[in-house]
Amino acid sequence: MALEIEHKYLVNDSSYKIMASEKMNISQGYLDKTPEHTIRVRIMNNKGFLTIKGKNKGATRMEFEYEIPLEDAKAMMELCQKGIIEKIRYCVPFEGYIWEIDEFKGSREGLVIAEIELPAADTVYGLPPFVGKNVTGDPKYYNSNL
Repeated sequence: MALEIEHKYLVNDSSYKIMASEKMNISQGYLDKTPEHTIRVRIMNNKGFLTIKGKNKGATRMEFEYEIPLEDAKAMMELCQKGIIEKIRYCVPFEGYIWEIDEFKGSREGLVIAEIELPAADTVYGLPPFVGKNVTGDPKYYNSNL
């Protein structure tokens, strides 16, 4: 079983942009979302992905992600519930981990969230200078609720 252990933070400044090693455009939509699970389709830099996530238990949840043909992802996007998310993701290496910083576009313009995936729930890690308030576990900041 695949587990995702992730912490989320609001972002205080744009210093992540100069620290980034990679930048990508992302479109994602939800085929299904309930309190127990979400089924998401994503197009990221001309690749398609299908992701199934279980219910959050703190910072941990089940996650299964599969690359799918781009044309299939485009067709699935048309089946998604309204509210397609558009964002730019910056990948920032910091103290042995990769932080993913998402700048949301459209109606979510101005929202910037930093995430770090961890190998264990009790992992100790440093915070880069752009990291602000910890919003891990706050449903208001789940992508499926944005």
